[in-house]
Amino acid sequence: MEQAVKLRRATYHIWTFMASKLISAFGAQVYTFAISFYILQLTGSATNFAMNLICSILPRTIAAPFAGYAADRWPKKTIVLTAQGAIVLSVGGLLAVSMTSGLSLPAIYATTAVISLAASFSGVAFSAAITGLVDEARIQKAMSLNQMSISIAAIGAPAVGGLLYGTVSMNLFLILFMAAEAVALLLEATMNFRLFNRKADAGEETGEGHVNEKLLQSMKAGLDYLKTQPIIMSIIWISLFINFLFGAFQVGYSYILIEKMKMASEHFGLTEGAFAVGMLLMSVYLSVRKEVKYPLLVSKWGIVTMGLIMASVALPLMVSLPYMALFIFYATVMFAFGLVMILVNTPIQVMMQKRVDDDYKGRVFAILETMAMALMPLGTVLYGFLYDLLPAEWILMVSAAVLIVVVLTLARPSVVRKAHPELVRKRPGGPKNPAPATK
Repeated sequence: MEQAVKLRRATYHIWTFMASKLISAFGAQVYTFAISFYILQLTGSATNFAMNLICSILPRTIAAPFAGYAADRWPKKTIVLTAQGAIVLSVGGLLAVSMTSGLSLPAIYATTAVISLAASFSGVAFSAAITGLVDEARIQKAMSLNQMSISIAAIGAPAVGGLLYGTVSMNLFLILFMAAEAVALLLEATMNFRLFNRKADAGEETGEGHVNEKLLQSMKAGLDYLKTQPIIMSIIWISLFINFLFGAFQVGYSYILIEKMKMASEHFGLTEGAFAVGMLLMSVYLSVRKEVKYPLLVSKWGIVTMGLIMASVALPLMVSLPYMALFIFYATVMFAFGLVMILVNTPIQVMMQKRVDDDYKGRVFAILETMAMALMPLGTVLYGFLYDLLPAEWILMVSAAVLIVVVLTLARPSVVRKAHPELVRKRPGGPKNPAPATK
């Protein structure tokens, strides 16, 4: 009976988690849309716009190791609620400044930095808490619904933001964002983060397991743990290279469509919308199907497909296409990219949730986030420089080829077999399962 109650509670967690993420992500994206337009209209400077992006990326990258340490030492629910409360208060502070003396760039930058910092602590703590919130059989469903909520926000928020921006004041944008984050905070407060705690001790809630462990000792312990987990290390290295090499796609896609192909802004927006639709559909599919059996194998070939998609972006630079065919081609490319990205990310996230020990989850996910985000600004700057010097098609094709070689090397058959030993037994001539012992 107790198990049935826990499963009902886990169902509540799945839908509450999705609702809180949907509301929070929708509010954040509407706010980001409005604040970006405001900065560009106020200053007309791309540098000021880029400064706001740096204030969003840099604090999150720097804070991730501290967030991992906190998530493994203190109650995750406390961290999530404190971080969410900090976002509400920071936006409230910006609203107060706006109403008394008007918005200024320093106030916007400071608010963006606080939101980014809080999001780092909340995101890492939530990632580390998934196995405590949801039963193991439905981790994939929870992760897929989370991705679904982000996809819905990505589709709807720009449309809502564009509709509201010309008709309402910036103060109303801030009020809506603050209200959305407050509702998400209330929903998260109702969740039991230790419902399926795999450790029977009370270390999670009291922090007793790590109370005497200093920050540097904790980080070193996390790295030492990763050294004993070669599969997870392979995943982290693959993530590092993907985020760096996909700078070629992130910079090149906009550069090719806007500068080279002279695509109209509304058509460019629709191609990006196709990406969010692809993400949404694959998230829906994964939320209702059985758990992916061989996640590393699926992700390996998914990343190879992503490399081929990245190379295909250069095709219209080499083969002339009519404008409408060009639009359909790029919308299809982005739709396929959205599908494959979720197919790569979700099974790997589920695999890591199950493989990483609860005592190290915060630090492992923090290391993953730090390594993934640390090279994003470098990749963006480097590829921005390369696109001014070299033909775009060569940059994309070489980067795609390097990506494919990297993933085929880091996720070579021996690594995949280590992650999924059952694949060996399925091969013709492979060792068969031993007969079950009779009782």
